[in-house]
Amino acid sequence: MAPPADPLANSLQELAEKDIYSQIRRHRLMQISAVTAIGLAVALLVARNITFTIFAIGIGFLMLALAFAYRHKILASAYTLIGSMATMLFALALTGAGLFDLAVLGYPGLLIFAALLGGVGLFVSVLLFVVILCFGIAWLTLGDFVIPNIPTLSWPHLIFIIVIFVVTGFSVYILVHDIRRLMRSLQRENAKVQRNKAEIQHLAHHDPLTNLPNRLYGEALFTQSLIACEQKKQNLALLFIDLDNFKPVNDALGHAAGDILLEQLTLKLSKDLKPDQHLIRFGGDEFLLLAPFTDYHQELEAIAETVIQKCASKFKILQTQVVISASIGITCAPKEGSDFKQLCRQADVAMYQAKKDGRNTYHYYDQSLDKISDDKFKLLQLLRPALIEQQFQLYYQPMVNLQSGEISMVEALLRWPQPDGSMIAPDQFIPLAESSGLINELGRWVIQQACINCAKQRELGFPNLRVAVNLSAIQFKDGHLQDVIESALQHADLPPNALELELTESLLIDDGDQIQIQLQALSAIGITIAIDDFGTGYSNLGYLRNFNATTLKIDRSFITSLCTAEHDESLVKAIISMAASLGLKTVAEGIEDKATLNKLIALGCNNGQGYYWSKPIPEDRLTALLANQRQ
Repeated sequence: MAPPADPLANSLQELAEKDIYSQIRRHRLMQISAVTAIGLAVALLVARNITFTIFAIGIGFLMLALAFAYRHKILASAYTLIGSMATMLFALALTGAGLFDLAVLGYPGLLIFAALLGGVGLFVSVLLFVVILCFGIAWLTLGDFVIPNIPTLSWPHLIFIIVIFVVTGFSVYILVHDIRRLMRSLQRENAKVQRNKAEIQHLAHHDPLTNLPNRLYGEALFTQSLIACEQKKQNLALLFIDLDNFKPVNDALGHAAGDILLEQLTLKLSKDLKPDQHLIRFGGDEFLLLAPFTDYHQELEAIAETVIQKCASKFKILQTQVVISASIGITCAPKEGSDFKQLCRQADVAMYQAKKDGRNTYHYYDQSLDKISDDKFKLLQLLRPALIEQQFQLYYQPMVNLQSGEISMVEALLRWPQPDGSMIAPDQFIPLAESSGLINELGRWVIQQACINCAKQRELGFPNLRVAVNLSAIQFKDGHLQDVIESALQHADLPPNALELELTESLLIDDGDQIQIQLQALSAIGITIAIDDFGTGYSNLGYLRNFNATTLKIDRSFITSLCTAEHDESLVKAIISMAASLGLKTVAEGIEDKATLNKLIALGCNNGQGYYWSKPIPEDRLTALLANQRQ
């Protein structure tokens, strides 16, 4: 779409063009007036009688036209010049040989003056005036009102003819000169327009930073490449390249550094490209490489590994050495289709799988990735309405004191029941809630419901019951977690020591300072902290000290094989001993049989959780479970 015209700019341009045109007309008026006056002055030297008088008067008017032009009165000058010369020629013809007089030869020059110095109106007026004068002279001559005086040839006649030819020739010369200058100017303007057009087209099709083809032009290159591949019986690969660590460069060094990095990377990637390969700036830190190939694995893997190697090179940006990596998704045409946008989407899906595979690698597209992506999309569309309509439920699994057999705590576990009686697993929708920004709202609801249900059970005769709630790292990001928890406790009238927060080890290494400050504040009001799935992460003892943990939950992967694998028994024993030395309680997850229970009791574990006692159950069955356990 063309940009809207600027009225002020157009007006200024029009004024400038008018000013230039006026200057040219003024200059031509002064030239023609001066040359004509000089010619008449020469003719005046040989003129006699009435001719001398006519020339003298004509010279006077020409000087007046010259004066008008000098004073920038262009219209007055033009009319004075044309009018005086027309009248002078008429007078010469009338007093001379009529239509056969030499003065009639001056009328073509007069028409040239009118065309040169005026517009269409002046030219037409002069033409009609000349025709009328000619008719007038003919009528006067034929009616015997005027008797033509046909002179004999003399030197003055020759001089007069020469003056007419010189003045007329000069007028023709400057007219042609102006036309040629105009043509040259038009040629220059046309060349300038063509250059601007080419530049605009280049800018429309290329990225201004890297000068690579942009996404729009990339589609055209894809079409051309695919046609060429079909003719050569080749396939065309689309490699979707995404830089893994580009954002930290922008954050640490600034966007200017990021731009420099993209420019340097572009040079590296473009350096060894074959003529039929095309590198495209897809947007941001994303690139697309079109590469024809014959051998599916050997050629493609070599190309992908070369790109990864170049992206992993060291770059010197603003006196700083920068190292990045790239993840690549690969799809092929026509095997996976021939629509550019669809193929780009496929390569993008494969690229994200490469990121999940550990980054700095590549992954081929296959249809199973589409199904995963479609399932996630459909699930995401259901997630927000489910939250609004409160379709989620909390299930509770008891934690049992292994020495007394009493249920000391229940863990709140989020479930998403479906109308057909099935359940959507938490490991499916929790990551989506985290990535879509819904986890805070969902987590707030979980905390509120867990506190309300715990308070309800305490009122029903289980005053020492406590509840454990799992937290996501994202719930710490906005700094309002303590407010959410305190509000939930206050609304449910539940004391802080009745609530335990469960955190995974991976959460503790994510922005540790911010999380540590919030956990310390929560511990200060009486809330306890448990480390969930201990042994599967970094198992850093420093976390236990820094985050005021009171409980370690031993991951079920160590418990299920406790009676069959001596190595697991040694690990569990070491964890229990370490926790005891640090004053921490232990909870074993995944207890499903009596033998495992006895082994854990022998090892000194404090609490247990698992199907041996109960699967997670809804809140309406929790009262009965607690009552049965008391009996």
